[in-house]
Amino acid sequence: MPDGRFDTPVTPNGRALLALVEQDIARIRDEAAAHDRFGEFPTETFERFLDNGVMAGTVPTELGGMGVSCLSDVATVLAAVAAADASTALALHVQLSRGLTFTYEWQHGSPPVRALAERLMRGMASARLVICGGAKDHHTAVTRLTPDGHGGWLLSGRKTLVTLAPIATHFLVHTQKVVDGEPVTLAAAILDRATPGLTVLPEWDGLGMRASGTCDIVFDDCPVAAENVLQRGVIGAQSDRALAGQTVSSITMLGIYAGVARAARDIAVGAAARRSTAPPAVRALVSDIEANLYTLRATAAAALANADELNDDLTGDLDERGRRMMVPFQYAKLAVNRLSRSVVDDCLTVVGGAAYGAAHPLSRLSRDVRAGWFMQPYTYVDAVDFLSGQALGIDRDNNYMSYRASAAAAH
Repeated sequence: MPDGRFDTPVTPNGRALLALVEQDIARIRDEAAAHDRFGEFPTETFERFLDNGVMAGTVPTELGGMGVSCLSDVATVLAAVAAADASTALALHVQLSRGLTFTYEWQHGSPPVRALAERLMRGMASARLVICGGAKDHHTAVTRLTPDGHGGWLLSGRKTLVTLAPIATHFLVHTQKVVDGEPVTLAAAILDRATPGLTVLPEWDGLGMRASGTCDIVFDDCPVAAENVLQRGVIGAQSDRALAGQTVSSITMLGIYAGVARAARDIAVGAAARRSTAPPAVRALVSDIEANLYTLRATAAAALANADELNDDLTGDLDERGRRMMVPFQYAKLAVNRLSRSVVDDCLTVVGGAAYGAAHPLSRLSRDVRAGWFMQPYTYVDAVDFLSGQALGIDRDNNYMSYRASAAAAH
């Protein structure tokens, strides 16, 4: 994508995945308004994605998936879906992200980790496993793993903003592992939806991304087998190698906001073109929209290309690799968040008062585009700390999961 466009994947596997997704784009667009109005998850769309292999798009071909590993291609697919409905794209991102990160575990993890990653990805490809992640603790509870006394673990706590939850068969839960007499460490636990003590609370009523299936999950002494726990490191270790995995997991979301901005642009420019004469102010806004959209796409494409180049390179300093992936990602994320919102705002102005009605698609796009500012890594506040720290040489913990855990412990 050297010209900053998100139209054509660069690999054959990516093009095949986009072709499958495009079969449902018209239906997704037609149903988006109703799903948004009522906060309903588009279950039928994801059933089709399960049937046709889209949900196993990033699972390696050796394990039964489509083998899409190019981050730029995944972002392009998400952009196409987001142009029809950002909520659907966000939920699809969750599953595709799991394939990308599990592939790394399968290729480079310890033997038990490789076995777990392979089992889960084979399930994604052949047994309709849907795996969503729980990263953010609810403000009322810190999620912790404690020994069960028999070689396994018990998980308790509450996660919020867990997307894709209505159809998830499994949850990957980021947690603290607490053992008496040992340092508190970070871990990720894999839980089946049917695990005793696990409760999905579907009452979330969001401002935007309303059809993304975003819920809270409560864990009450949920049993977790030892082989279903992934060790993530000591809290406060200030190891930047984790930034690489966090980049791979999240950078493709740039495509979602590129897709939202493109959808808004098409609505506004189409409306302006249908007028007999466009006032000078409208023409000035249209030129700004075009320039900002191009800049947004070019910036995101550059960060994605950088991440793709470094993704398979494990030959050097892994901490440095993590920073070299995360810093351009955060430059791009700040730019995409600002520019996509600016594009949508200008599109609202071009269309006029009609766009301010709840039923107008620009109303939904204006709410959905704001979600990017709250997504880790990093939220706006955390991104400012990270990027300014890099520029000024400030020593800090850049792993937002570790930083959060340290802050929770301090309070």
